[in-house]
Amino acid sequence: MTAAAARGVTVKSLEHAYEQEPVLHGVSFDAEPGESIALLGPSGCGKTTLLRLIAGLERPSSGSITIGEEEVAGTTWVPPDRRRVGMVFQDWALFPHLSVAKNVAYGIAKSPNKDEAVADALQMMNLAGLEDRMPATLSGGQQQRVALARALAPRPGVLLLDEPFSNLDTNLRVEVRTEVRGLLAKLGITSIFVTHDQDEAFIVGDRVAVMREGQIVQADSPQTLYH
Repeated sequence: MTAAAARGVTVKSLEHAYEQEPVLHGVSFDAEPGESIALLGPSGCGKTTLLRLIAGLERPSSGSITIGEEEVAGTTWVPPDRRRVGMVFQDWALFPHLSVAKNVAYGIAKSPNKDEAVADALQMMNLAGLEDRMPATLSGGQQQRVALARALAPRPGVLLLDEPFSNLDTNLRVEVRTEVRGLLAKLGITSIFVTHDQDEAFIVGDRVAVMREGQIVQADSPQTLYH
């Protein structure tokens, strides 16, 4: 499988509130095409909200979001299904009544190359042979790989990941995140990870944006932040 052309993401002066309660305060950052950005911060700092705004699951109160050359939020609005953005949720959000293959095919049901894309995604995630299995019969690591395969099958230019490894045990988490980091680098997909784990952020991110109380307070390479 090859990814669609990676696209950059530009967030400018993003503000957001829930029922008059501010959550994001003037957030700005750029992700270059093919770059991996880790959003690091504690629960409640706004990092998942920022991811949902980029995905188009919510509209920002103000500010703008540009993906590639297209503004998707700000003076205009592009719905999530037209942003060519993949997303992996914290709980993986697999459909329990659908087989592995049908879960992976969900976002590309109308594609003439659906079967080939599903087979490629499953092979890439080491899931070949599990096409007819149901999610409940899979291990946690396998379920996580199915969620990733589903997000990658449409060949997105940007992949968003909301604490995708947090439900795995420690040993498996280390194994899978290293595997996924290598895969995304190989495919050249722009990726934005949300995590509260500093070690994880330093592994998955080309750059790490540290969030606190709805703001990005520091953004740099893991090497610079560590020292």
